[in-house]
Amino acid sequence: MPTSSFLPIKCVLFDLDGTLLDTAPDLLAALNAVLVAEGREHFTLAQARHTVSHGSIGMLELAFGTEQSAADLQRRREIFLDYYQANISRHSCLFEAMPAVLETLESGGIPWGIVTNKPEYLTFPLLTALDLHTRPACIIGGDTLPVAKPHPEPLLLAAQRCGIAPAQCLYVGDAERDIVAGRNAGMQTLIAEWGYLNANNEHHGWPADGSLTHPAELLAWLT
Repeated sequence: MPTSSFLPIKCVLFDLDGTLLDTAPDLLAALNAVLVAEGREHFTLAQARHTVSHGSIGMLELAFGTEQSAADLQRRREIFLDYYQANISRHSCLFEAMPAVLETLESGGIPWGIVTNKPEYLTFPLLTALDLHTRPACIIGGDTLPVAKPHPEPLLLAAQRCGIAPAQCLYVGDAERDIVAGRNAGMQTLIAEWGYLNANNEHHGWPADGSLTHPAELLAWLT
């Protein structure tokens, strides 16, 4: 719960993959499409889940190692992204209890938005497929600006579009770059422990203002 030194929260911003939405099954399917094309065995969700927040390159490096050639990585990434774009919302959904959290924010007049490193050409179709595209006060993709997280500029743009001072914004994410970006933007930050974190608990060392084990706990930070 926030301390008295924090300003009241007037806006909540979310990372997308691993924070607002559980997209791991669809991203795993894209990775497995590449593995099939390469004649390799499938990965399980347990094997790949913790890399989802690192995007297509992170998942491909998990499967093929970091020493693959630039040409191989590019070829595999094209297969990955083509498959993912064509199957972007088969299994993706809001995390459990997140619908109620969003409804509470909206009923309380608190705008919420999305700041993700996912490119716009994937972000908007995904949100549209899930009927979420008209609800956020802002949607900032990984290519909306020339820079992406951990740079603070995407979060500052989100605050500007929502009309709320950064110090009264709360950013929730499941990757260290989320926390670093939020902190450097002057926002309060929370770690989404339901997201795609590593099992080694390295997130306990991130410079966040707090940590949540369940989306519903977010509401306590708004009092």
